[in-house]
Amino acid sequence: MSPGAATGVTEAELIKTRRAKLAALRAAGRDPYALTTFARSHTLVAVREAFDHLAAGEHAGGATVTVAGRLQSMRRMGKRSVFADLTDQSARLQVYFHTDRLGPEFEAVDLLDRGDVVGVRGEPFRTKSGELTVAADEVTVLAKSLRPLPEKWHGLVDPEIRYRRRYVDLMVNRPVLEAMLTRSAIIAALRRHLDELGYVEVETPILLALAGGANARPFVTHSHALDMPLQLRIATELNLKRCIVGGIEKVYEIGRTFRNEGVDRTHNPEFTMLELYEAYTDVEGMLRLCEGMVVAAAHAARVGERHEYGGRELVLRPPFARMSYLDALREFGGLTREDILDEARARAAAERLGLRLDVKASHPHVVDKLFEATVEPHLVNPTFITEHPVLLSPLAKRKAEDPDFVERFELYIAHMEVANAFSELNDPDDQRERFERQAKERAAGDPEAPEPDWDFVQALEYGMPPTGGIGVGIDRLVMILTNADSIRDVLLFPLQRPEA
Repeated sequence: MSPGAATGVTEAELIKTRRAKLAALRAAGRDPYALTTFARSHTLVAVREAFDHLAAGEHAGGATVTVAGRLQSMRRMGKRSVFADLTDQSARLQVYFHTDRLGPEFEAVDLLDRGDVVGVRGEPFRTKSGELTVAADEVTVLAKSLRPLPEKWHGLVDPEIRYRRRYVDLMVNRPVLEAMLTRSAIIAALRRHLDELGYVEVETPILLALAGGANARPFVTHSHALDMPLQLRIATELNLKRCIVGGIEKVYEIGRTFRNEGVDRTHNPEFTMLELYEAYTDVEGMLRLCEGMVVAAAHAARVGERHEYGGRELVLRPPFARMSYLDALREFGGLTREDILDEARARAAAERLGLRLDVKASHPHVVDKLFEATVEPHLVNPTFITEHPVLLSPLAKRKAEDPDFVERFELYIAHMEVANAFSELNDPDDQRERFERQAKERAAGDPEAPEPDWDFVQALEYGMPPTGGIGVGIDRLVMILTNADSIRDVLLFPLQRPEA
């Protein structure tokens, strides 16, 4: 609902009224945009903590605080007093404006609107109804909101408007702000966790001559200076493993990754990945590390071992369940080893299940869709799916006892893949053969099959130690820990079509 719709006043009329108040403030020598700084003594949450002891009707004995924030509501109590809700990043707090305390300054209160940014100095007290409040002795207008905030009771609910004007969404939908702050806390906690374990954070290029490390269609751009096409990275994997070759033994990167693919509740064209590689360990080392990272993220989000998401209770307590790829397909889809490894049988199984696949879909793509259709709907609690077919894992080390499968796991929580880890392939000849197979798939019409990165094969020829690696989808992990239904709810500014 647009501002003013409930009263029949147009937004243009509301803006005109607010601009008139701005002119009046300036005429009174109170230009809201003149100040360059404002010294606060407390954040709002700090006021709540410092004066939580006040009983109903009790004042702070003359103690004063100076706070600032955005007015979220204003409730006039006759001509002499106004109650308002003030919010900052930390909390909400009630403020009280009265002519007896403000004197002539009360005229400025008449020129305030919901959405204005103000500074208030005054005495904390608790109202008879028990609400902690600051009684204003001074009020300073710090920014005039010339556009009205969304109507109070209906708020900003249209998803497309919320994502497009996220700055307004953050102002009026407190849970959205809390989710974004939690996201930052989760990323900071993961970084601390890894730093304390001795991992080194690096930055690798986003613009690449060749984007590799995953089966995905890249975004393509062009360098005018070099007169050459470039691609946005689809993974950080190959460059991080080059760091391992070069001698950085425990390395990670948290950064944006880009894939020119579809958009749905769990996919966005740009997303945040944590990728990590450690020399002299394997997929088992990554599995233990993964459990520790999930627990660290949950603690940062203030989520306990039992957490409700999507109407289902999740148990986030290690050790997480484990199931092999073949066992999962056998249990939930009635599929055998041969149904997966034989391309004709895999396509027949997909047809039996009614899966709609492009006739040019590669064998790996068909197998991936079989797993997606039969197994993923059953993976609610954290579950490691292990030992994937080599045809799905071009960068993972084969199992010594069964070379058709690799040392790999994917962590699923609430039906979503959250992490993917390998014992990394370090045999340059095996890597070359798998790249050659990918090149044939690409030539056959698979747009997601990456172009081979032959320089990476050359890097392996210098010798890469046994290595474990993992990628964690930060956005999906944040979705789960903040109870978000869509990936766009945990991105500050998700990609949208331009506004008409």
